[in-house]
Amino acid sequence: MGAPSSRALALGAAFLLLLVALPSAFLYLTTSAAPAAATRATLLNLKPFSARCAPAAAAPLRVFMYDLPARFHVAMMGADDGAGFPAWPPSAGGIRRQHSVEYWMMASLQDGAAGPDGGREAVRVRDPDAADAFFVPFFSSLSFNVHGRNMTDPDTEADRLLQVEIVDILWKSKYWQRSAGRDHVIPMHHPNAFRFLRAMVNASILIVSDFGRYTKELASLRKDVVAPYVHVVDSFLDDDPPDPFEARHTLLFFRGRTVRKDEGKIRAKLGKVLKGKEGVRFEDSIATGDGIKISTEGMRSSKFCLHPAGDTPSSCRLFDAIVSHCVPVIVSSRIELPFEDEIDYSEFSLFFSVEEALRPDYLLNQLRQIPKKKWVDMWSKLKNVSHHYEFQYPPRKGDAVNMIWRQVRHKIPAVNLAIHRNRRLKIPDWWG
Repeated sequence: MGAPSSRALALGAAFLLLLVALPSAFLYLTTSAAPAAATRATLLNLKPFSARCAPAAAAPLRVFMYDLPARFHVAMMGADDGAGFPAWPPSAGGIRRQHSVEYWMMASLQDGAAGPDGGREAVRVRDPDAADAFFVPFFSSLSFNVHGRNMTDPDTEADRLLQVEIVDILWKSKYWQRSAGRDHVIPMHHPNAFRFLRAMVNASILIVSDFGRYTKELASLRKDVVAPYVHVVDSFLDDDPPDPFEARHTLLFFRGRTVRKDEGKIRAKLGKVLKGKEGVRFEDSIATGDGIKISTEGMRSSKFCLHPAGDTPSSCRLFDAIVSHCVPVIVSSRIELPFEDEIDYSEFSLFFSVEEALRPDYLLNQLRQIPKKKWVDMWSKLKNVSHHYEFQYPPRKGDAVNMIWRQVRHKIPAVNLAIHRNRRLKIPDWWG
């Protein structure tokens, strides 16, 4: 018989290797089946990372602040131009204090404004070429309140002339021209602030209380920042009773003006539905010194605080309720809320449509059915978030002004995208 061919030798070797490998393979498959199944089950049950994971600490936003004459800002407070940056006057309460966001933003950029716990979201830079954003320290809300007592007062001409002058300054700035104002930050917190020339600065990042008196062409959530009102009641700092639910004897509290315009007409209608009901304090008032004291006491002794729309969808009352740890009951169809990408208001607030709130007894029945444990959970969450609504100097980590600057920083990538695209486009932007 001749010697076997190389093909036959190769087939034989492969057969012998198969005989040796089969037992090992069988042993491996039988012993690893359970772990493999467990691994697959683990992978299938993996949950996405929580949306609340704290992001890595970002570098502070670098802000260049325009050096404007005092008549555009602190002179309207009656401050001496040469006396340094003034404290907010305690006598300037009410509507002026509510919309003083512009003051606190400017204060946060002063030299020595670093708080004791650090955590600054914005720092001032003197070189405009090193800036991420440009702050325009025009107190447009205070200007509206100082120059004229109402919309038709002839003294409002002073407010208009300041707006004309500030627009002229900005439009001549090469940094404004470079971005068409997109990277500029302009506070307009009062609904009537900058009312004469808004359209001239509508590409900028506006700091607003809501969008009630803005068209979609002027302002939007996409580019602008909703800021809280500055609360006028004192913060409830020692709210630690053994039983907070039983310590608050009033079910629902409201104190404020009931004759309002636009969406605020809901207030008078709610008064007809709620006044005289058991557990309800519904009182007409204006924000005087004594009235604020009564509101402070009322909110601190109530489980729920009613927040209907004012002349625009928002009002200061919501933020007074938050710092009083009184669970807000919000009846405002078009309200926008500050910091809502970071804070879930449904965890500590209740929302009702206008139709639901005006349905006889519906709102009160819903409030009475809320279990004590749920209310205490909402009260605890109010205590945990209330520091985000505090305006102070120097600012502190996570307080209102730092939260506002963080919101501005969130807008900058979209601003840069728009600026860079605009530099290379040869035709009108097809995205509008």
